[in-house]
Amino acid sequence: PHMMSAGGQIVVTSSTVATTCRESQSAYVASKAALTGLVRAAALDYVKHGIRVNALLPGTTDTELVRGVAGMMAAPDAVWQIGGAQWAKDNIPTMGRMATAREMAAVALDLAAATHPYLTGASIVVDGAMTLRA
Repeated sequence: PHMMSAGGQIVVTSSTVATTCRESQSAYVASKAALTGLVRAAALDYVKHGIRVNALLPGTTDTELVRGVAGMMAAPDAVWQIGGAQWAKDNIPTMGRMATAREMAAVALDLAAATHPYLTGASIVVDGAMTLRA
């Protein structure tokens, strides 16, 4: 109710898999695609109240989640740095590295700032051009 009278910004975190597909991830891909649909619909529903709704679609980001998926939670940091760096070189040839959580946070904060009053209903892909490769 506060936002309905005061306006504001909502940033939803989805994933690049909302626009691409990966084998054996049907439920995950569907859930992320649903979030982008929710963002578009909510943007239409709340634009007249001065509420902007946008989605951040991060690519692979060096977080504990990624480390866990890689099966390297128990590995020493030095081993993870080497393994994660090699994985990134093989899978993100455009930039050759994973994003940092700080880089994703900067984009989220920018989307939440009042500096983009005309931006709503958008899904912003931040993946180092990973999804652009053939």
